[in-house]
Amino acid sequence: MTGSQDNTAAIAATADHVIRVLVVDDQFLVRSGLVALLRAAPGMEVVGEAADGAEAVALAAKTRPDVVLMDIRMPGTTGIEATRRILAEAADPPPRILVLTTFDLDEYVYGALRAGASGFLLKDAGPERLLAAVTAVHGGDSLFAPAVTRRLVEAFTRVADHSGAPPGLDALTSREVEVLKLVARGLTNAEAADRLFISEATVKTHLNRTMTKLGLTSRAQVVVVAYETGLVTPGGTA
Repeated sequence: MTGSQDNTAAIAATADHVIRVLVVDDQFLVRSGLVALLRAAPGMEVVGEAADGAEAVALAAKTRPDVVLMDIRMPGTTGIEATRRILAEAADPPPRILVLTTFDLDEYVYGALRAGASGFLLKDAGPERLLAAVTAVHGGDSLFAPAVTRRLVEAFTRVADHSGAPPGLDALTSREVEVLKLVARGLTNAEAADRLFISEATVKTHLNRTMTKLGLTSRAQVVVVAYETGLVTPGGTA
């Protein structure tokens, strides 16, 4: 996605709704920079900032943000555990959690995606990309940088503890399985619709039903589960 596309996406999606963001990072300068950027952006409101995972859990319950910008590597309560607790304790609808990391092939990020984070972003991403990422996960339409997320999942799925992978794939219809496979490969709803010769709305319906049946909260978890259960294998094609 180019810088101009990032900017357009951010502006368009924030035009009719203020996105309430909680910022979590144990480094004061990083956290302050993120807060300043978000406060200066149209359509964004910072509802709180936390210096560690435990504080993030408490603030999320108090402020009920739309999106949590979550530093993944923190002393004490990590971003993974904070993500898990925030989503477990959240009222409906739960916040979308966007994980911040210094490098993309990070097992901590993989753990956060398994715990329900909606996506991740490198800390050195530019301001427009950050704002577009917040907008993307808030909208819930697709993973941000799905190709990178897929590469991360493929890198760690063989060595991860799969005890948390939900059973119940046999409860899915054949069409739901088809949609699940395409989403896990990084296709958007529109691309999956074209592939299956159905409407984009129908794809979204099948995906929502799949997530409900499997107890999943994000498209990122859909990708993880598809790989961990062997429904999709690393290196395959859509």
